[in-house]
Amino acid sequence: MIKIEIRESTDKGARFSLDEAHDADIGDNSVKGYTLQRNDHFVLNVEETGVRRYCELVLENELDRENEQEINLLLTAVDGGSPQRSGTVVIQVTVLDANDNAPVFSQAIYKASLPENSPVDTVVVTVSATDADEGVNGEVRYDLDHVSDENSNTFCLDPKTGEVKVNGALDHEEESSYELRISAKDGLGLASYSTLRIDILDVNDNEPVIYLQSLTNSIPENVSPGTEVGIINVQDRDSENNRQVRCFIQQNVPFKLVPSIKNYYSLVTTGPLDRELVNDYNITITATDEGSPPLSSSKIVQLSVADVNDNPPVFEEQSYSAYVTENNKPGSTLCSVTARDPDWRQNGSVIYSLLPDEVNGAPVSSYLSVNGDTGVIHAVRPFDYEQFRSFKVQVMARDNGSPPLSSNVTVSVFIMDVNDNSPQILYPAPEGSSFMTELVPKAAHGGSLVSKVIAVDADSGQNAWLSYHIVKSTDPGLFSIGVHSGEIRTQRDISESESMKQNLIVAVRDNGQPSLSATCSMYLLISDNLAEVPELKDMSYDDSNSKLTSYLIIALVSVSTFFLTFIIIILGLRFCRRRKPRLLFDGAVTIPSAYLPPNYAEVDDTGTLRSTYNYDTYLTTGSRTSDFKFVTSYNDNTYFLPFSLQYSKSCCPYDGLAS
Repeated sequence: MIKIEIRESTDKGARFSLDEAHDADIGDNSVKGYTLQRNDHFVLNVEETGVRRYCELVLENELDRENEQEINLLLTAVDGGSPQRSGTVVIQVTVLDANDNAPVFSQAIYKASLPENSPVDTVVVTVSATDADEGVNGEVRYDLDHVSDENSNTFCLDPKTGEVKVNGALDHEEESSYELRISAKDGLGLASYSTLRIDILDVNDNEPVIYLQSLTNSIPENVSPGTEVGIINVQDRDSENNRQVRCFIQQNVPFKLVPSIKNYYSLVTTGPLDRELVNDYNITITATDEGSPPLSSSKIVQLSVADVNDNPPVFEEQSYSAYVTENNKPGSTLCSVTARDPDWRQNGSVIYSLLPDEVNGAPVSSYLSVNGDTGVIHAVRPFDYEQFRSFKVQVMARDNGSPPLSSNVTVSVFIMDVNDNSPQILYPAPEGSSFMTELVPKAAHGGSLVSKVIAVDADSGQNAWLSYHIVKSTDPGLFSIGVHSGEIRTQRDISESESMKQNLIVAVRDNGQPSLSATCSMYLLISDNLAEVPELKDMSYDDSNSKLTSYLIIALVSVSTFFLTFIIIILGLRFCRRRKPRLLFDGAVTIPSAYLPPNYAEVDDTGTLRSTYNYDTYLTTGSRTSDFKFVTSYNDNTYFLPFSLQYSKSCCPYDGLAS
């Protein structure tokens, strides 16, 4: 056996020498030729050099180890003898491997899919490539070819096993599919390539997102139902059913969502709005997808309701009452009215005014005024209870809206009485009017009604409660008057000794604080026959006497007062005299010039008397035969005369007093 090792990469025409055959014979009986068994790769080439004949194997067709790793050839050598003899040898050709085969993938394109929420190290696919070579030439290594850094961070490939694993987070919304090129290389660098396509399956991992495309921030409260106030857009990054979204409002608010084009909704009103009830709305819009499990999100939309002047001012009370005493001061406060307007700003600011009207024929503005800002009502002038006791006015409250709204309220003013009117006597007539006399029979018994005083009071209540009193009468015990009725009655039987002419003075008082009163005179004649009555004009004589008596009383009081003052002066002078030093002579006289007799002359500073000194004389009755002295008050300028004066009739002609 001849063993030959030939590398499969050997080129055609390569020659391989074979050992020559040996024959013991010589000449023609020696080796004559060689023959090679027929095969696909080699041919035999015989060479002769002299007497030697040797042969070569010539590679006619390339070898392929992957098809035939060993080739056995039968080489026969024949001699030229007869019979011809031959010898054979087996040529064992071992085909040595050459790296002439690149690795081959099992699939030209690999496809795989996995959910986007697959964790790291999840095996996506295992690629496989084979190499017909052996040894180092048949060892295959896998690699990602021309892969971006992003993809390399997302997937990884095991170079030995060919496993493709998840290396990072997957997101269908970011990348829904990947295409990777994988290479398989043998030990000496021959490579082949395959494509890996990975589809990322969507998982419902994204909540719907609500966008406000447009929104009216302030909505007038008088908008009609169905008015569009905003547009909502809802987006979901997921796919298929996971991106199907339903949008709705959960709250009980006068708004709803109306679907528009795809994923767009209109926010419209469903009923009337009232800013005075709700001035702001926080609308919660919720969007839910159709995934499993479904995901949802919410967004709060804030809407403000703009004020419209749709509310008139409303008074706190349905009507107001004001009480004021008569004779009030102008400008005094009677009451205050208050109206509330639930509108906002100028629509809710209230101005008060009096509606034009008349009170007792005069404009109401001449009686009352109202503060336009505060609603305080003042009296313009004093009121008189006796003219009118109450009246009503209309106060209007108007807001500053456009157009303005208003409401009215009635204010009743009640005037309270003050005791400012004295009783008025109707009967008998007041003095100065016609002369009236009542006739009383002589046979009248005690308790008989003689006459009646009638009086009224313009005030009211207790200020008009009248009481009657007899303040003076000719015969105090003969007549009495009813305190509340004013009836004059006899207290006892009339006797013959009674005076025919009786005069009563009656006072009528009210019950006010302070009390006011009026008086009247009642003339009564006790007689059975008018013929016995003297002239009626004499009836006033008693009244004249009464007036004279009053004058006498006044004169008596005046004289008494003067006399008392005179005594006090005398006592004072005596007291002063006791405290002065004794005079150098018994009497020092100072006589005013007005009272000096004509034969007295004023002397200058020669020690004689000056007329500027006054002298007072105090005498008593029966002093005609007595001496008296003139006493003067002491002072530094007094001159003393060294003589005394004797009282004489010629000097003081009046008994009792001289000065």
